[in-house]
Amino acid sequence: MGYHRAGFDTIVGWDLEPIADYPFDLIVGDITTITPDYLEGFDAVHISPPCQSQTALTKGTNKGREYPNLIPFARDLVAAWGGPAVIENVQGSEIRRDLVLCGEMFNLSVIRHRYFEVSGFTATAPAHVPHRGRVAGYRHGAWYDGPYFAVYGDGGGKGTIPQWQQAMGIDWTSDRKNLAEAIPPAYTEHIGHYLNRAVADARQEAAA
Repeated sequence: MGYHRAGFDTIVGWDLEPIADYPFDLIVGDITTITPDYLEGFDAVHISPPCQSQTALTKGTNKGREYPNLIPFARDLVAAWGGPAVIENVQGSEIRRDLVLCGEMFNLSVIRHRYFEVSGFTATAPAHVPHRGRVAGYRHGAWYDGPYFAVYGDGGGKGTIPQWQQAMGIDWTSDRKNLAEAIPPAYTEHIGHYLNRAVADARQEAAA
């Protein structure tokens, strides 16, 4: 949605499973079957590899469980294709921190730090202003107020679906799982403005 708001008129998603309420065209399939030739019809590519192999939970509480790490595949794919691309993953992941975005940068009620590795164009992050307080919820049996919601999981006073929607800036789905796995569209809208300019510049160069 963020890329659409940044001016991209055709968005095509790809996921292993159907996504409830996905607002654009969606192809259901294994991403590892995508080839550089397939990407030739697109101006830009964004890949968010599954984060389970990168999360602190997997590295701690769930240590020992096996999850696929598709970050190397994503890097190889976009490098072979050669166009402007974004790879996104969670805080602490192995991707480059070309941009680190936070909900506070966009006046959202989530912190939700995410790393973005960009290639074929440049982008800068807004200033990372200090957080305004705690994430609301229970910690060790005690309730803490705060300006942010933890948009994941089911317990700990994590917030209602409307609160999650408002916090994330997402109004097209009420599916709790999809809200929990999403990134705020403000992030990709911010990156998308840089990306759109890069695409426009490349077209001008090709036409010259």
